[in-house]
Amino acid sequence: MKMQIILENRFQDDIGNDCLLSVDGTDFQVPFHGRKWYSYKFNGSALRYEVALCIRTGWICWINGPFLPGIWNDLEIFRSELATCLEPNERVEADDGYEAEAPFKVKCPSSMTIAPERKAMMSRVGKRQETVNMRFKQWKILKSVFRHDLTMHCRVFSAIAVITQLAIENGEPLFQVDYDDNLDEE
Repeated sequence: MKMQIILENRFQDDIGNDCLLSVDGTDFQVPFHGRKWYSYKFNGSALRYEVALCIRTGWICWINGPFLPGIWNDLEIFRSELATCLEPNERVEADDGYEAEAPFKVKCPSSMTIAPERKAMMSRVGKRQETVNMRFKQWKILKSVFRHDLTMHCRVFSAIAVITQLAIENGEPLFQVDYDDNLDEE
């Protein structure tokens, strides 16, 4: 089976923006396993995955994980791999948890280099990212505490991510985001 989540898909419909992806982490509940597994999002144990979407198409272009939320925050996960896969001068849109990489690898709302008129566009990108996370959690196996062998969680998440991507490509697209880097700092 050919995997449908391909990082190079971030170049689809590219119009020369330096941000081609939006990125964020998403957590999924697992039975209690201790501090390394602790997720503040659930006030309990979880596994964390990194998900990146093409800003122009909304396609899922990257998944990475699982990570232990008590050890790995979103920024550390980004730095560990995705940041090294970006082209020179390429950046990603992300929330303020990634501010330490702004403005060189990340554009985030609290960055001092972001023009105020750009904030609404950034908010829409972030909301679409959250929409994908919600689509993952429509599947009961990811919505509730994972009750299966934890070594299978990555396979389950990956399968659901591929199914979600296929749905996006074939009739269930995400809402459109009009994204233009020309509103950025000079």
